[in-house]
Amino acid sequence: MKRAVRERTAGPLVLAVRGRPGPPPLRFEAADGGRLLLRQEGRPVLLGRVDGANEGLFLHHLGGYRSPLPPPRAALTRSGDHNPVHQYARWLEEAPNGPLHDARWLLGERRVFPPYVWTGDLVRDWPDCYLDWCAGGWQGVVPLRPLSPPDAPRVKAYRRQAREGILAPVLLWSVTALDGWLILDGHDRAVAALAEGGDPACVVLTRVLDEDVWRRQPDECVEEHLRRTAAPTPGPRRPATDQALAATLADLPYDPARTVSWPLPGGPTAWDALAAHAVLD
Repeated sequence: MKRAVRERTAGPLVLAVRGRPGPPPLRFEAADGGRLLLRQEGRPVLLGRVDGANEGLFLHHLGGYRSPLPPPRAALTRSGDHNPVHQYARWLEEAPNGPLHDARWLLGERRVFPPYVWTGDLVRDWPDCYLDWCAGGWQGVVPLRPLSPPDAPRVKAYRRQAREGILAPVLLWSVTALDGWLILDGHDRAVAALAEGGDPACVVLTRVLDEDVWRRQPDECVEEHLRRTAAPTPGPRRPATDQALAATLADLPYDPARTVSWPLPGGPTAWDALAAHAVLD
């Protein structure tokens, strides 16, 4: 499988994936009427439909999801020179069932989340759930398999690693259609970290703007900056404005882009048939 190009930046790890035009093995497909499907290697694993008022998303898990990462070994996480971001990037490049396609992808560690992300907005219902977008968006986490209880044997082993500070990060995929994240790997590690009283350490996979898109934006930012600073301003304001411009330009290469959805073969009729079969099951 063709390797991605690691961009030479001072910031997070960015993979420029080429030669994989898609659709990838793990992908979203969409049809009219707010219908959504997550498919892995041809197998539907998650159905979704936006409600009539566009205030939320109904989801139904079909099961059968498989992680694109191998189980992380404790010996690897104990290694002082282990870099989970680069390791996860290599595994995702090699995975036969992952989400990478031609695009720029950012992978970065994240350890701090708003308090609601891993509490009220962590989906624990199975197989059906509802993502409520009414209160200014959702921004929660959707598992792709049922979460184990905190006293499950594997979770208990991970809880020991969490107490030792060697628990491998959870892999999240930022998905704009959900307004939140999917757990791609580390369901039991997430449960273990939460059971030990903390948020899981995570590596987050995000599609970011293509280079030809973000390189067009600096000129617009500079023009707006010059317009705002053309008139005399009090002394302290100009340095602050310059710093804001510098921060904006530095972040442009990492601005999130929309998650790609491919057309659902068969359209609404195919989605409705899957949904009807799921209800009968």
